[in-house]
Amino acid sequence: MDHYSTLGVAKNSTPDEIKKAYRKLASQHHPDKGGDKAKFQDIQAAYDTLSNPEKRQQYDNPMPQGFHHAGGGGMPPGFEHIFSQMFGGGNPFDPFNQQRRQQQPQVFRTTVNISLEQAYHGGEQILKLQTPTNTHAVTIQIPKGIQNGNQMRIDKVVDGASLIVDFRIEPHLKYDRQGNDLICNHSISVLDLIIGTTFEFTTLSGKTLEVTVKPRTQPYIQLKLAGQGMPIYNTSGYGDQIILLKPFIPDIIDQQVINSISQQKLKESK
Repeated sequence: MDHYSTLGVAKNSTPDEIKKAYRKLASQHHPDKGGDKAKFQDIQAAYDTLSNPEKRQQYDNPMPQGFHHAGGGGMPPGFEHIFSQMFGGGNPFDPFNQQRRQQQPQVFRTTVNISLEQAYHGGEQILKLQTPTNTHAVTIQIPKGIQNGNQMRIDKVVDGASLIVDFRIEPHLKYDRQGNDLICNHSISVLDLIIGTTFEFTTLSGKTLEVTVKPRTQPYIQLKLAGQGMPIYNTSGYGDQIILLKPFIPDIIDQQVINSISQQKLKESK
């Protein structure tokens, strides 16, 4: 499977172009919207690889046969297979180097894909840690407000070995995260921008709030709901929710309204 063809992008596409293509295809093929599950999984796998600079470089320049790149990602949520790789260099056939490796504690590493909701609420996730001799279930705590690309090290998970977890937050179809703030669009009639209105807005936390749009509000104004964004990691604070008002013209407008607008334009032109 060619990941670039799956997303319909060129090999020299920028990260923003890859993200835009992914969000469009994910919205079209999401199983919750009646899309094909297998197609959606292919799209997700392609984005997981091409949106990660390290994975993309590895995909574009695969290692020669016989080498193995440690790491995870793209696995089903709940149980990620962790492939281990001991740190350190040197000639693997050198008996003294092998002895030094045996004396060093093992370090396992994996990439865990989580949703934006999981990054908001935190919680537990079970990982499947596979060692040369056995398979172990390891429970990790997802910190509230974890950022994309953040790492967490857990010492002495199995037989004195350490585990490094790289967190990968999947893009959300509605909210775009910028730091600790959440950005989203809201479509609104130009008539409502003129006369003012209220509408209900559901935050990522599930809270429903009433938002007021004042009369004579300009298009593309950003409304801020303070403290309704992401939890700020390791604090009690929260970022903000930003709502971008995107105007549209109603399909049906009463003729009296059109006449009133025409009269107003004549007054302004005089």
